[in-house]
Amino acid sequence: MTPLSPAEPVVRAGSFLTLHYRLAGPGGDIINTFGGKPATLSLGAGELSPAVEDKLMGLAEGTHTSFELPAGVAFGERNPEMQQWVARALLARLGDPDEQYKPGDVVQFPTPDGAGTYAGAVIECKETAVRFDFNHPLAGQPVTFEVRLIGVL
Repeated sequence: MTPLSPAEPVVRAGSFLTLHYRLAGPGGDIINTFGGKPATLSLGAGELSPAVEDKLMGLAEGTHTSFELPAGVAFGERNPEMQQWVARALLARLGDPDEQYKPGDVVQFPTPDGAGTYAGAVIECKETAVRFDFNHPLAGQPVTFEVRLIGVL
């Protein structure tokens, strides 16, 4: 009699994953760990969008797949209220007072509690303020997500 082999682990809520993944929009890759060190993350910890996490649910360890998410599903629609002017005086207090900002620059800001950071992309500069877009770069765009699940705990 041959013993049954245990079933491959599958992704569930709260799973800890070791994986390679590629996140891309119409302009190309945003993140790509293939060819480098794999990523490790915990499902439900906010490291991936809920829509991407939903697509991972039930996948078995060893799976290599990709899926498409329609515009706005992965990171929401673009929100014009997420474009904000920030006074240069505040920027000087938060970072380098001599920093020269230009459109396309990405700047890290501390969260109000100081425990983390978030990013904004410079979209316009004036003498007294800089306008940032705090939308995710793929907000309002279709997204391709490719994944190879190396380990599922």
